[in-house]
Amino acid sequence: MATSEATNTKTQELLEEESKKLEQLTLPKDQIMWFEYPMQLYQGFWRLNMISEMVPAFQTQFQALDTDIILASLPKTGTTWLKSLLFTIVNRKKFSVSVNTSISQHPIHTQNPHELVLHFEFEVYKNIHRNDQPDLTKIPIPRLFATHIPYSSVPESIKTSQCRIVYIGRNPLDNFISFWHFCLQFDECKSIKPSMEMMEEYIGMYCKGVFPFGPYEDHLLGYWKESMQNPQKVLFLEYEGLKKEPKMQLKRLAEFVGFPFSEEEEKGNVIDEIIELCSLKSLKEMEVNKNGKFYPWVENKALFRKGEVGDWANYLTPSMAKQIDEMQEKLKKDGFSFTYYQGNL
Repeated sequence: MATSEATNTKTQELLEEESKKLEQLTLPKDQIMWFEYPMQLYQGFWRLNMISEMVPAFQTQFQALDTDIILASLPKTGTTWLKSLLFTIVNRKKFSVSVNTSISQHPIHTQNPHELVLHFEFEVYKNIHRNDQPDLTKIPIPRLFATHIPYSSVPESIKTSQCRIVYIGRNPLDNFISFWHFCLQFDECKSIKPSMEMMEEYIGMYCKGVFPFGPYEDHLLGYWKESMQNPQKVLFLEYEGLKKEPKMQLKRLAEFVGFPFSEEEEKGNVIDEIIELCSLKSLKEMEVNKNGKFYPWVENKALFRKGEVGDWANYLTPSMAKQIDEMQEKLKKDGFSFTYYQGNL
């Protein structure tokens, strides 16, 4: 074996051993259930047991390239929508978004957004329990990935390389409601009959940070603070901002990832065409998103519900809303407040 190969193997073994030690220190004996899925505290965030092997593999094995673009988010904050926008922006020279182009020529019509931008902890490292290291050499450059892992726990290669991270945050009221409805569509949860009492219980967990990849405040603040300190590294987007000012936000996104819109493209309505192609309404009506499954535990159609700002008001009582919205007061103490959403209080 060559010296470099031997060194890499030894380094890998040490990283895996260190990860196992850290995991033993951070995992409690008791599991907590989120709907029908067990999870445990890991490195300060709640990790679903179904990805217990994938997360350490991602942390110890992934080597970022300077050209990588990584979408980071909490679940149900606009991840699927932003995946479609990011893929379309980066690949617009290869796949035209013009209305005069046959729809069959654009991958977004034949592949779910989660197939186009793979999640590290759910897809890229899903076979690690069989000691299969993913072959990432076939992914086109710039490589597009996604993660729900908080910034504090992403691999060092992501932090030290020049790769770029796009984070999307969403107000906690709508985030909770979207996550609530999404979880009820899981195969294991379809027999559940939800009630206000059950919602109260899960709101309590959510506000304490006990939900997949939570706590909410730690997750959002981790990426936001890095975006403040290192704006060329992390772009912080707000879901509500994408809804209210999509054209301006897409220009920010395209500029940040190194694919700015030209003056000719702006005059030619390319941005508007991308907005229309990737709109939630458009994605929801695509056959690929109406049928089948990409993730084995939930149907594709469950990924697209309303996407409305303020939909929480149709489900939460005033006391429930106040309990969740108090989380925004905690964020303000750290200097953060939403630009496009000021809360219910």
